[in-house]
Amino acid sequence: QVQLVESGGGLAQAGGSLRLSCAASGRTFSSYTMGWFRRAPGKDREFVAAFIDITWSGESTYYVDSVKGRFTISRDNANNTVYLQMNSLKPEDTAHYYCAVVPQVLSRGLWGSPSMYPYWGQGTQVTVSS
Repeated sequence: QVQLVESGGGLAQAGGSLRLSCAASGRTFSSYTMGWFRRAPGKDREFVAAFIDITWSGESTYYVDSVKGRFTISRDNANNTVYLQMNSLKPEDTAHYYCAVVPQVLSRGLWGSPSMYPYWGQGTQVTVSS
């Protein structure tokens, strides 16, 4: 079993920054895909970014077009934590943000499919004021 706990959400002004954390505990995986998703009021869950760890091969990161250049996903192995640094925030970034993980390397077309991720955190709220 895997437990994911998000933190770091809050209120920010447009143009500001927040850093979300996703701390993982429980099982460890040799290779995995970790995704960040968000759900705004009245909207479907949306893929934001993915971090893919491939044992012995390295890592890759991917972003939805709307956050490219503004958001950065990174990992701290020592603390089993994945971060989502969010800069130049916009009011349309307001949403509940979730991290999720799957113990496999997902192919390009599946990064954004919530159904591929069996483990989810409870999420953290991000509100951006204009």
